[in-house]
Amino acid sequence: MSLLRKPNGARGLVHQITPESAGWGYVGFDLWRLAPGEEARGVTGDREVILVVVEGKARIEGAGQDWGVMGERMSVFEKTPPHCLYLPNGSEWRAVAESDLVLAVCSAPGSGGHSARRIGPEGITLTQRGIGANTRFINNIAMENEDYCDSLLVTEVFTPHGNWSSYPPHRHDEDDFPNMTYLEETYYHRLNPAQGYGIQRVFTEDGTLDETMAVSDGDVVLVPKGHHPCGVPYGYEMYYLNVMAGPLRKWRYNNHPDHDWIWQRDNG
Repeated sequence: MSLLRKPNGARGLVHQITPESAGWGYVGFDLWRLAPGEEARGVTGDREVILVVVEGKARIEGAGQDWGVMGERMSVFEKTPPHCLYLPNGSEWRAVAESDLVLAVCSAPGSGGHSARRIGPEGITLTQRGIGANTRFINNIAMENEDYCDSLLVTEVFTPHGNWSSYPPHRHDEDDFPNMTYLEETYYHRLNPAQGYGIQRVFTEDGTLDETMAVSDGDVVLVPKGHHPCGVPYGYEMYYLNVMAGPLRKWRYNNHPDHDWIWQRDNG
């Protein structure tokens, strides 16, 4: 089965990736595209959820509270911090679009260890990672230094035109902390202008998995294991929303041994 998932239509629930459909144990990712007045709703069950207002505005209710109108940016490529909502397991939620809306539902197993809360835009700062053609910019939504999640790790990445990202190639597919952590991962890609494309390769060092994909605006790539660099051609910029989860909420990875010299040179 291909690791590339195309959207199912232009409106409504256009992506629905579950652990069962992905063939793994932790990460879930849904994406809703709604017109003003349309709504999305869900029940978290035994999972925790972060709702990310990718684009547009929505009135959101969740975990028995009315969180009001959330969202500000009309395009992800404004690069402003997102408005997000954390919901623990056992919650119901509802979002009613106040404008054209793109809403991501990021999920992973929950233990009920945290309360519902807003995440961002306050406290999320766009930061640079990498240098040269490896430069990209990060909006960390819920990485391990934020302790309001049980399992989820969520971040946004903006890659300028002609640049590479998730590079040098790295993997996090072994439960071997502190050397490495096992984390499944999804990439929700957007391109600007929208007719552009990017490239993502997912591959293991022994060659048992090696898939290179041309990603279009709105595609999702699954990363069950292996290295997973991506790049975008000159003239286009790439956004992606990452969701990671595994048995331990830590992000530890190893670079590909053939390409680790790049990281050593740039960080030596």
